[in-house]
Amino acid sequence: MQFSKDAYCPVRDTHHEAKDHYQRWQCYLVPELKFRLLAALFVVMFSHAVAYDPLDPTGNVTIKWDIMSWTADGYVATVTINNFQLYRGIASPGWIVGWHWAKKEIIWSMVGAQATEQGDCSKFKGIVPHCCKRNPKISDFLPGVPYNQQFSNCCKGGVLTSWGQDPTTSVSAFQVSVGLAGTSNKTVKLPKNFTLLGPGPGYTCGPAKKVPSTLFLTADRRRRTQALMTWNVTCTYSQFLAYKNPSCCVSFSSFYNNTITPCPSCACGCQNKKNCIMSDSKLLHQAGINTSKKDNTPLLQCTHHMCPIRVHWHVKLNYKDYWRVKISITNFNYRLNYTQWTLVAQHPNLNNVTQVFSFEYKPLLPFESINDTGMFYGMKFYNDLLMAAGPLGNVQSEVLLQKDKNTFTFKHGWAFPRKVYFNGDECMLPPPDSYPFLSNTAFANPIAISTVAASVFLLGLSLW
Repeated sequence: MQFSKDAYCPVRDTHHEAKDHYQRWQCYLVPELKFRLLAALFVVMFSHAVAYDPLDPTGNVTIKWDIMSWTADGYVATVTINNFQLYRGIASPGWIVGWHWAKKEIIWSMVGAQATEQGDCSKFKGIVPHCCKRNPKISDFLPGVPYNQQFSNCCKGGVLTSWGQDPTTSVSAFQVSVGLAGTSNKTVKLPKNFTLLGPGPGYTCGPAKKVPSTLFLTADRRRRTQALMTWNVTCTYSQFLAYKNPSCCVSFSSFYNNTITPCPSCACGCQNKKNCIMSDSKLLHQAGINTSKKDNTPLLQCTHHMCPIRVHWHVKLNYKDYWRVKISITNFNYRLNYTQWTLVAQHPNLNNVTQVFSFEYKPLLPFESINDTGMFYGMKFYNDLLMAAGPLGNVQSEVLLQKDKNTFTFKHGWAFPRKVYFNGDECMLPPPDSYPFLSNTAFANPIAISTVAASVFLLGLSLW
C-alpha cells in the first residue's frame, strides 16, 4: 500500500476494489460530510444571534448625530435616539449609549445627558472637560434636573416607549460639544464601536454611516435649515444575546375543561431558585427588600416556573357569533415595576377583534396580507404600570372576538395563541399536548336531550 506525500489517504489499489471504495469513502466523503455538518451547525448557531424579528422586521433603534455648528477645536452636535421598534421599549433604568473616539476627542460639555465617568482630565488647565475618556458612556438625566441642563426630549431617565405605543415618547435627545476634533466635513472622524444598553445587553450596533443632512423647520415653519453634517448608527435587538433563558411564560385554561395548563417547570431557568422568596415570607416586611439593585438582580417569588412574568390566557365564554378571552399578566419580581409594558399575541382570530375592555389594542401588520398579530398595552394613568410582585402585581383584561365560521373551533388547542411576547421578549408556551382539550360531550346539543326526554314522556302517556 502506497501513501501520497500531501495526504493521509492511500493511493488507489486496483487489486482490491471493495477495499479501495471503503478507503475512498473514509478519506474523502467522511471529511466532506463532517465539513458540511459543521457548516450547517455554524449557520444554525449564528442564526440565533441574528437580530431579526419576524413580527417587526424593520424594528431598530437609530442614533442620529447632527452637527449644528463648528467651534474653535471641534463641533456642537445634537444626538437623537429614536426607538423604531413597534412593541419593544426601553425600560428603567434606561438606555446607555457608548462609542469609541476615532482620534483623541474630548467632550467639553453636555446638555440633556451626562457621561457616566469623567476620565483623566489632568492635562487640562483652566476649563476642565466634561469627559476625557476614549470610550465614553452616556446616560439620560432623571426628571427634575435644572432648566439650564435640559434639552428637548431629554430627562426621562432613559425610558423610551415603543414606536407602536406612542411615537412622541419613543425619542430621546441631548447636545454634546466635542473638542480636539475636526472642524470641517473633511476633517471630522466618525466615532466607532457604538454600543447600546437598553437597559441590559441584547443590542448590536452597526458602524456610523454618513447620510444626507437633516432638515429643520423654524418655529413659524417659514424657513428651512439643515445640519452641517449628519451620520446614523442603527442598533438591532436579539433576545438570544440578552438572555440565556426566556424571561416570561404562558399558562392556559378554558371553560370547557377543568384542567389548568401551567407554565413549564423551570421555564425561565432555575438559577434563581436558591435566592427566591416565598409569597408568605416574613422577609417581605423588611425595609428595602423591594429596592432595585444596580445590576438589576431580580428577587423572584418562589414558583415552579421561576419566571418574573407569567401570562395567563383563559378561554372564558362562548356565544353564538362571538367568544371571549381573559388575559392576565402577573409580576413575580419583588424588585421591579414594569412601566409602559407591552404584550403581543399571535392568533388567527385577532383579525376580527370586536372589543378590548381594559387594555389598549393595536393590530401589528408586519406583512400586510396577514392580520393575526396584535399588541396590548396599558391605558395611560390606569394600568400602564405593572407593579412589583404582591397583591397589586397584576393587570388583566378581556377580549371579545367575532367568530369566523370557516375556521373557528375549540378543538386541537385552536383557541390558544401561537406566540406571546412580553416587553418584546418571546415567552415560553406549554407543550401542545398539554393544552386543555375539548371533550366529545362538551358541546352536545342540549335540545337533543330534552327532545328525547319529551318523547319518552309522551310515549308513557300514550301507554297509560
